[in-house]
Amino acid sequence: MKYESYRIDMTHRRSSCGRSCWSPIRIGVVMATSDGVDPQSDRQRLAVELRQLRDLAGISGRELALRIGISQSKVSRIESGTATPSLPDVEKWAEAVGAPLDKRELLITLTKAAFTEVHTWRTALHGRTHLQDDLQELERSALRVSVYQPTVVPGLLQTAEYARRVFSMFQPAYAESDIPAVLAGRLDRQLALYEENRTFDFLITEAALRWRPGPVRLLLAQMDRIASVSTLDNVSIGLIPHAVQAVTSIPHGFVILDSGNDERDDETDDETFVLVETVHANLTIKGEHVTLYQNQWSLLWQTAIFNDEARAFLAELSDDIRKAGD
Repeated sequence: MKYESYRIDMTHRRSSCGRSCWSPIRIGVVMATSDGVDPQSDRQRLAVELRQLRDLAGISGRELALRIGISQSKVSRIESGTATPSLPDVEKWAEAVGAPLDKRELLITLTKAAFTEVHTWRTALHGRTHLQDDLQELERSALRVSVYQPTVVPGLLQTAEYARRVFSMFQPAYAESDIPAVLAGRLDRQLALYEENRTFDFLITEAALRWRPGPVRLLLAQMDRIASVSTLDNVSIGLIPHAVQAVTSIPHGFVILDSGNDERDDETDDETFVLVETVHANLTIKGEHVTLYQNQWSLLWQTAIFNDEARAFLAELSDDIRKAGD
């Protein structure tokens, strides 16, 4: 049986109200095979097209690198699909190899699509127990992990029982026999919080703190866990109470993974990117779109309370939950 994997191209525009906006103007539909393996990603297709154009032009990787102002090693990584070139680099590449107009349009389309990838849960989980190892690998690539969560306690902060109940609600549903492995994977990811050379920032709304996937004791234990982790020097936990006046509206959570390189070196593929979980899929967002999320993060940060004030708020919230009972 086949199902669909979607990729969304977000294009910048100026709205009639004069504000700078992002609009989805193109949705590419890619059919996945019955074995659950996606066809070539947009980045891989881009890599193939760029390599073919260079070969047809009879230009060496070294010569091309000189023409467009990047290193030869980066040319190799782009052609292997391990690095995503910027749109200006792709345009210079096309100019250097004398690509025809239709090829240039294809390259631009593929480059834009490569910066927002959508991976459906059903496809990603095909033949696998869970994705926690994949998430852990992505988190390891970052020196700073910034998590905003408006609906549920972030996975890196969840107690074992809280996480187990969250996984039991996941769709497509996990097999009951797979839950222990999924849970173990999530708890293993949490060990990163104790790596002092890395920074973790969390912004959690009061609504997420009050969401209760089990009995009162479960939520009380979760409050204690958050308060405890907030005392770590490399962890900042900001809470956003209902009473705070909103400065922005974001209907979903997101995670910003930052390599820590303020000035990216041409010899590294490290980059800042964003993960967004939706009901049907996980979005990986790169390039210029990341700035949108960083700006939203800054706005949210201004409304949060931290440290002793946040721990006092958790204590008050725990008292309210305890009084409400089951």
